[in-house]
Amino acid sequence: MPGKPYLYLAVAIIAEVFATSCLTASHGFEKRLPGIISLLGYGVAFYFLSLPIKTIPVGVVYAIWSGVGIVLVSLIGATVFKQSLDLPALAGIALIMAGVLVINLLSKSV
Repeated sequence: MPGKPYLYLAVAIIAEVFATSCLTASHGFEKRLPGIISLLGYGVAFYFLSLPIKTIPVGVVYAIWSGVGIVLVSLIGATVFKQSLDLPALAGIALIMAGVLVINLLSKSV
């Protein structure tokens, strides 16, 4: 199935974003349950991240994983944790999104 590596990558991204959100909620592991869930989420994320790098170049996989993760975590930070993003932060996130789009739409490496 040609799209399977991207499905695995999507699962890795979702697990990493969930784990990072739980890490934030753990307040530096002061709250145990979110901390434990965070560690488990990172385990799932790294397992599923290991699967697409069998068929897609690791640099491309990592760029997509980290880029989409940054955008999603930033959105969750802003909406769930009420963290504010200033104009330079938003510009940086836009540039990251542009980079992920360039990789996916124009690169022959994918």
